[in-house]
Amino acid sequence: ALHSATLASFFLEFVILVQVNPGEAFTIRREDGQFQCITGPAQVPMMSPNGSVPPIYVPPGYISQIIEENGVRRVLVLPQQPEFHPGGHSPLHHPPPPPHAHLPAFIPHPAMMPPPPHLYTSMAGGVGGMGSQPVSSISADSHSQHGRPPFVHRDDRTSKTYERLQKKLKERQGGGGPLKDSPPSSPRKTCSSPPKVDVHNGIGGKGLEVEQGQLSNALAGPDKQTGGGKSGESRELDEEAQALQALLSTISKPVVSDIQARGVVVSWSAPTEPESESSSVENDRSPLEPLSYEVSISFSGKDGKFKSVYCGEELSATLEDLRPATDYHVRVQALRNCLQGSPSEAVSFTTLSCEPDPPNPPRKASGTKNSLVLQWKAPCDNGSKVQNYVLEWDEGKGTGIYAQCYYGPQKQYRVTKLSPASRYSFRVAAKNDMGVSEFSEVVDLFTSCSVPLPPFPPELEMAGVTWLCLKWQRPTSSPKEDDIFYILEMEEEGSGYGFQPSYDGDELSCTVRNLHRSTKYKFRVAAYNSEGKSNPSQVVEFITNPDRPGSPCRPVIRGRVLPNSFKMAWEPPKDNGGAEVTKYVVELSEGLSGLSWELVYSGPATEHVCEGLKPGCSYQTRVYCMSEGGQSPVSHSTLQVQTPAVPPGPCQPPRLVGKPKAREVQLRWGPPQVDGGSPVSCYSVEVSGSQSEESREVYQGPELDCFVGGLLPGKTYSFRLKAANKAGFGPPSERCEVATGPGAPEQCRVPSTTCRSPSCVVVSWEAPPCNGAPVTEFRLEWGAAEGCMQVCYSGPGLSHEMKGLLPATNYFCRVQASNVAGVGPFSEAVLCQTPCSVPAAVSNIYALKESDSSLSPPLYSPSTCLGICWDPPCDHGSEITSYLIDLGERQPIVVGPVSKYIIQHLQPDTSYRVRIQALNSLGAGPFSHAFKLKTKPLPPQPPRLECTAFSHQTLRLKWGDGPAKAVTSDALQYHLQMEDKSGRFISLYKGPCHTHKVQRLNESTSYTFRIQAFNEAGEGPFSSVYTFTTPRSPPAPVKAPKVERLDDNSCEVTWEALSPMKGDPIIYTLQCMMGNSEFKQAYKGSATSFHVQSLQPNSEYRFRVCAIRQCQDAPELSGPYSPTVTLFPQRNDMAVGGSMAGSGSRAGTDSIRARRSLTDEQCAFLLLMVFAVIAILIAFVIQYFVIK
Repeated sequence: ALHSATLASFFLEFVILVQVNPGEAFTIRREDGQFQCITGPAQVPMMSPNGSVPPIYVPPGYISQIIEENGVRRVLVLPQQPEFHPGGHSPLHHPPPPPHAHLPAFIPHPAMMPPPPHLYTSMAGGVGGMGSQPVSSISADSHSQHGRPPFVHRDDRTSKTYERLQKKLKERQGGGGPLKDSPPSSPRKTCSSPPKVDVHNGIGGKGLEVEQGQLSNALAGPDKQTGGGKSGESRELDEEAQALQALLSTISKPVVSDIQARGVVVSWSAPTEPESESSSVENDRSPLEPLSYEVSISFSGKDGKFKSVYCGEELSATLEDLRPATDYHVRVQALRNCLQGSPSEAVSFTTLSCEPDPPNPPRKASGTKNSLVLQWKAPCDNGSKVQNYVLEWDEGKGTGIYAQCYYGPQKQYRVTKLSPASRYSFRVAAKNDMGVSEFSEVVDLFTSCSVPLPPFPPELEMAGVTWLCLKWQRPTSSPKEDDIFYILEMEEEGSGYGFQPSYDGDELSCTVRNLHRSTKYKFRVAAYNSEGKSNPSQVVEFITNPDRPGSPCRPVIRGRVLPNSFKMAWEPPKDNGGAEVTKYVVELSEGLSGLSWELVYSGPATEHVCEGLKPGCSYQTRVYCMSEGGQSPVSHSTLQVQTPAVPPGPCQPPRLVGKPKAREVQLRWGPPQVDGGSPVSCYSVEVSGSQSEESREVYQGPELDCFVGGLLPGKTYSFRLKAANKAGFGPPSERCEVATGPGAPEQCRVPSTTCRSPSCVVVSWEAPPCNGAPVTEFRLEWGAAEGCMQVCYSGPGLSHEMKGLLPATNYFCRVQASNVAGVGPFSEAVLCQTPCSVPAAVSNIYALKESDSSLSPPLYSPSTCLGICWDPPCDHGSEITSYLIDLGERQPIVVGPVSKYIIQHLQPDTSYRVRIQALNSLGAGPFSHAFKLKTKPLPPQPPRLECTAFSHQTLRLKWGDGPAKAVTSDALQYHLQMEDKSGRFISLYKGPCHTHKVQRLNESTSYTFRIQAFNEAGEGPFSSVYTFTTPRSPPAPVKAPKVERLDDNSCEVTWEALSPMKGDPIIYTLQCMMGNSEFKQAYKGSATSFHVQSLQPNSEYRFRVCAIRQCQDAPELSGPYSPTVTLFPQRNDMAVGGSMAGSGSRAGTDSIRARRSLTDEQCAFLLLMVFAVIAILIAFVIQYFVIK
């Protein structure tokens, strides 16, 4: 835990404030010796009568430092600096030591010389109770005058030494007041750096404390370790600490004196301090804290492991509890404040020899009733060989007074002339030249007894099927101290092997297992001890119990199973268990679940009749037997029996549900009380009239209700019911009388119809039987289809007149009668057909669309013709023979029985009113409504076609007068066609524009075109055929030529060849330009290279190549020139030495190629940049002018 303690003086009392940080704990020891743990955050005030700073525990890797400011002393817990203790422990998460371990040392104030005072605490803030964690707090221990903790040994003398050490500590702590209850100390293992010292509070009556490890101040940090926290003061302290550490390392080696067997006195001299250093320190600080010293010893050599045995301010120490006759090395180390010097040179010494250690107690090797043989082991001789052993005994008196019975060098002794079965006490001691050791612990040994007498015969305690439990008694003459053992012998009857041992031990009972059931066995027992074996006891006989019998065989059925009983039989078990079967038990369970069983028979017989059963039920039976050995398991499998079912009993009479109807009643009933052992599967309902005694079945099924129809209204009927299961029908129930109510009228006869006109019919009918109630109303249904009739009359009349009918139409009608009881059924429907009449008027007239196939151009012109169609009207029973088309002022047109017609010889762009009238054999029908139709204007004439631009792959055609581009909404549009190889014209363009570019054509080829104009009036005629021819294509551009300098006045220009074009040869023209003059032709021919001579050495030349196509019947066609290649003048500084002169031409050529390649790359990059700039400008224009 991280603590900070502040000390303030108030007259004679001092208040110490201990600040506990959050998440940490502060543990103190109270006056009563109990530990108390206080968890942070808290501030604990403690009273100190004499003003001493209490010891504060710091974890490994931390130090505590006392700083005095303005009369207030502050204890700071700081992290240990690496330069003070190299290889120190990590300051993170070191667990505190347990309460029994050594408490770490602290560096006290010089005034803290008397023993530490008692601390009386008063809790403030959050104070926690004593936790279960190890104590890491203020504690005090009292030690010897040198403050040396006890030294723990690892041999067999540990227990004795520890007890003696505790005794000495209690004697020395007698004057220490409450500190005598401090936990004992134990030595702690040391580590390389910093060493862990075993120093306690209150050593030698002084409050000297040594710091071990360092602890960082959680508030100040590593850079603010000392009082002020300034960097300059920290560096000053580092230099002072280094000087102090060098001073502590000058300590001389210790001096060993007064060497004893288990102790030695070690003294040393303090390191000398320079006068200048002492004066400077006294001027800068308060008086120096005293030096403390740590003494460490090793018994494994000079380079072995050293253990700290003393830490204090004295210049001498007495080391105790050492091993006798052992080589030791001792060294001393000086400490001050938080620093420790280097250990001094080790000094060796050897402890003296002494008397041996107490041996272990003797043990009994063997013995008889009159003698004992004792043995013991040699103890540690402590440097002097053991010469003799002293064995003492109490002579069997038990008074605690011992006498010597043996003295000599042997480690065993035989004691004779002893009494049988007696106790003797012994102890042993060892002797060497240095003296006699202490006696061992006392051990009690016993002598043997005489041969025991024969015991009483064994008794049977409990018997089983395969085991017998026997017990016996100890012989009365044998003393209790004698170890008696017993042998139980057994003989099986009829085995012929005689008695065999079954048990050998000291117990007085035994269970003999793995025996046969119901078998007689003989037993006897004999006792023996170390002196011999007694005679066996008398022989006794015991019999094992019989085993339970096996299960009987599976029961079977005897005879036929009746509805209420059946007979069963079974066989005895194959294994009776060694005893006769006394009785058999039969259990019966209803159903197949087997959850409950009922006892139906118990006796010696092997068959039984089960009676009182229910018909149609399932039963299970099982059998088990009983004998002296117990009850057998039930039979392996149960007998399952199904009793046959009988017909069910009589049912209750059926009852009427609701109000009876005229021709139907609803009956309901319940199941019979007795179902006969099988579920009722069917019911039968019979009906009989009041006049006839014969009954007829009207219902048969599993339901508990039914509807009985087909009855007469107002009649009385009797019903009876019977139920059936799989065994058949049971007896019928008693009769139930039911009377039907009045019914609806009977079905009417077919009505008669009379046609008065094509649109009027009279319907008449007759009254049907009323079924006990007079007819109050008739309903007539009329409709054009038999399934879609509607009520057109409702009343008491017997006729009705239908008007507004269609001529030559089929109608259906039917009639229905009703009374107070209900509505009777409809009569059968009758068909009535009205007479024929003139046709109906034409309802709709439409103009034919131009896409109609009947409107062919030779017969139809939208400017002078009208194509009309109409929906044929109803002919009213007589087929339509013709139509009359009325155009107003013109003579009506008569056409045949068609639904479309083209009216010709009309005026263009003129409106007409059209009416149509249908005619049949009975006359002319009415005219239709007038429909307004208009002819279209005349279509346009084709324009003249021209070729405005051409190339070897394209032709640009133009026609008419107008803009090159037009919108699709223009009234006048054009259709351009071109003739293909097969002689058919294909469409190239259709739209309002006046130009069109034909692409992907072949060179030197003639193409044929025609054009057509069209508008809303229709398509005009095609123009005459126009023929245009594409020219020949020029050759492709040649790649940049390659120039290779041959010497100062000549070079060679080469270029790639082009393939002939459709058989026309290709020639080339090479042009050359010197300086800034014009290009001049240097070569013309079919070769792909040319040797240029007469060059000026210091001039710059440029070359380019052009391909020329030589046509057979046309002038030559020249292609574009290739990129220009520059030949730079040859540098003079390149030709240095004779070896470079021969390769000058090649170097110049390489330079030309490099520059030419670089020029091509620059050109490509320049073009790319130009396109990028143009694209950015276009995007900017669109963004600024269009989008905004």
